[in-house]
Amino acid sequence: MQTDPNAAPLNPLPPVVWLLALPIIAMEVVFNLASAGFVGGATGVGWRLDAMQRFAFAPDFMREMIANGYYPPEHLMRLISYPLVHGNFTHALFVVVFLLALGKMVGEVFRAWAVLVVFFGAALAGALAYTALPMIHTALLGGYPAVYGLIGAFTFLLWTNLAGSGSSQYRAFSLIGFLMGIQLLFGLLFGGGWDWVAELAGFFTGFLLSFVVSPGGWARVRQKIQQR
Repeated sequence: MQTDPNAAPLNPLPPVVWLLALPIIAMEVVFNLASAGFVGGATGVGWRLDAMQRFAFAPDFMREMIANGYYPPEHLMRLISYPLVHGNFTHALFVVVFLLALGKMVGEVFRAWAVLVVFFGAALAGALAYTALPMIHTALLGGYPAVYGLIGAFTFLLWTNLAGSGSSQYRAFSLIGFLMGIQLLFGLLFGGGWDWVAELAGFFTGFLLSFVVSPGGWARVRQKIQQR
């Protein structure tokens, strides 16, 4: 077996994926150094909590803004800032792993701006879905809703490939079905919150946006409209 001695040790990732992942990684490095006492002194221990208070999305705040017709920028920012901050290192680690893996697969097909639209569009949809259900009061934070948007985009790619090969397109939804099944199991065993609402909204948003932002996607949509 021949190998290339000059090959990179890691598969190269699209720059836009690093653009999304590095802020999360940088935050975790700072938070963990602070909690260990290496930076920030006595106040460093509370940096993660402070970031959560500043950037997490609070559905009650959003409902109050809608009711009053007043939208302070610092609270509107939470609609897309909450994916960058996480509750703990493990939370962030799994998000980054999914982001790098799915971002690579989607980013090799989609343009950089399209990846950003899917990521932040899914985050926005997750926050709005949280707001739409009045029984949800807990804050939303972490990158899972945005990552589920990338899962939706990846599902779209599988869906179109299966359509071209004549195979059943329903197989493309096996990944999201598996993930939702695992989440349901963990929720039954250990108790769970309402995060799945934002994640499912993120998935469908990523899937639907892909019809428009994927290469040739808008042309396909326009062709379908003209045929009708």
